[in-house]
Amino acid sequence: MIRVGDVFVIATTNGKAYLQFVKKIPPMGSLIRVLPGTYNELPDLDALVGEKTNFWIFFPVSAALKQGIIQKAKGGAIPEHSQKTPTFRAGVVDPSTGRVDTWWFWNGEREWKVGEITPEQRSYPIRGTWNDTLLVQRIEEGWLPEKDKR
Repeated sequence: MIRVGDVFVIATTNGKAYLQFVKKIPPMGSLIRVLPGTYNELPDLDALVGEKTNFWIFFPVSAALKQGIIQKAKGGAIPEHSQKTPTFRAGVVDPSTGRVDTWWFWNGEREWKVGEITPEQRSYPIRGTWNDTLLVQRIEEGWLPEKDKR
């Protein structure tokens, strides 16, 4: 059984990465926070959980656990700084430019149009659900929302 605050480990070519299940938000599913770093040895998980979130994404935790893609590392609590659902950004990529011209924000309950975004808003998580292949790829690349070219 998966509980809020559970920490899971996933293998990457750079070492093991850790993620924490935060909550389920319909219709997106399971929200996780990907914790910073990859590790060849078991880190202090309590300290790691307390660190700032590397990035947020929706990920099918239950299915990944059942398939052995992730393993539970420990139970735990969500640190205070990560209990509130972050504001996500979303938009449609213009195929001619490869960029998003009009952004929308979503806070887990409502969505609103914002148009262009500021450099600070580029660090907002991008709303989407990733499979394990994309999650691992992004962790290995050191991807962050503010590095996203869209």
